[in-house]
Amino acid sequence: MSIHTDYRQDQKRRQEEAGHPAEERPAEEAGRPTQAEQGEKAERPAQGEQGEEAGRSVQAEQPEEAESSAREQQGEEAERSAQPAERKPESGTARPDRADQAAAAQRPESGPAMPAARAKKRRSRAMGGKTEALVSVLLLLAGSFLIAVSFNMFLVPLGIASGGVSGISILVHYMTGIPPAYTQWALNVPLFFVGLWLLGKRFALKTALGSFVLPLLVLVTSDWKPLTDNAMLASIYGGIGVGAGLGLVFRGKASTGGLDLAAQLLHRFTGIRLGLAVACFDGLVIASAGILIAPENALYALIGLFATSRTIDFVQTGLAISKVAFIISDCPDAITQVVLHDLDRGLTKLDGHGGYTGSARTVLMVVVGRGEVSRLKSLVKAADPSAFVIISDTAEVLGEGFRLA
Repeated sequence: MSIHTDYRQDQKRRQEEAGHPAEERPAEEAGRPTQAEQGEKAERPAQGEQGEEAGRSVQAEQPEEAESSAREQQGEEAERSAQPAERKPESGTARPDRADQAAAAQRPESGPAMPAARAKKRRSRAMGGKTEALVSVLLLLAGSFLIAVSFNMFLVPLGIASGGVSGISILVHYMTGIPPAYTQWALNVPLFFVGLWLLGKRFALKTALGSFVLPLLVLVTSDWKPLTDNAMLASIYGGIGVGAGLGLVFRGKASTGGLDLAAQLLHRFTGIRLGLAVACFDGLVIASAGILIAPENALYALIGLFATSRTIDFVQTGLAISKVAFIISDCPDAITQVVLHDLDRGLTKLDGHGGYTGSARTVLMVVVGRGEVSRLKSLVKAADPSAFVIISDTAEVLGEGFRLA
């Protein structure tokens, strides 16, 4: 009530200050609230009732929502329990369920077998590596022995210095009388350590055994008597023997050291081709033999060097010289049939284009033995008399139908 009185007094005071006297209400109306005050009072209980009703509705809805969520969870659990255990989600792989069961059934059986298979493969690989290493050592020993015998029985007695450390050892032997084996050791050991330092361990391991074994075998066979006094025969057969021994060493993927190490070092640091570097060192040795011993010795040394190089190629490639034929024809299908069925050889079709006409051509490549060349030519001529055929030698052929490595 005091609040309404203060409000009326404040309103009257404002009207008097503004020059408008306030209208006086009767005494009985003084205590009555105005319409605005009645509206405010009416709104306040209504708002309170609405808030209470909203709270009661929210409280009533919360148990209902909890009950509905609980029912939904129970329904989902019932559906999951009703589904079979083997069923996969839709986002999984598209493999059928039976295939999954078969794969799952095989896993326990294949699990223990896989480590066993890997272990067996590793054992076979290790066994193959040991066998290869043993074969390499045997070839190195056999080749070094053949080199030492040929060296002492043909080249040393007649002073034929055909290059390399062996040729230098012959020159030193004729000038000072020092046995060639000691000179070879004196030159191979420093070259070996230089190669180990500059070319790495992998290269050095391939030459360590040969650098030691060859001079040892030369020393062991140094007392063997020569087979001939003819310098021509000595140069030819000495070159063949040395070439055969080097061919066996190379087939064993090994080396005897010597000036080959120096040639590889020269090739690495100067860019000179390896073959040219070897020829340069051998040429210097042969020229020195012509100056220090006799000019004829240098000529015989050249013959021996030629025989050595040809024999190395022969041992590397063998007697099975094959031929490769390139056939250009307008009837490639007919030639293909006769080669496959009549000659019983495989072939390869290559795409080619004529240099003048620019038209597409099929080029047939056929590899045959030396004894099959005549039959191939006759078959191609019968299928297409105008076919263009090119036949050339091949250094080596490996694979099905030919010898293996």
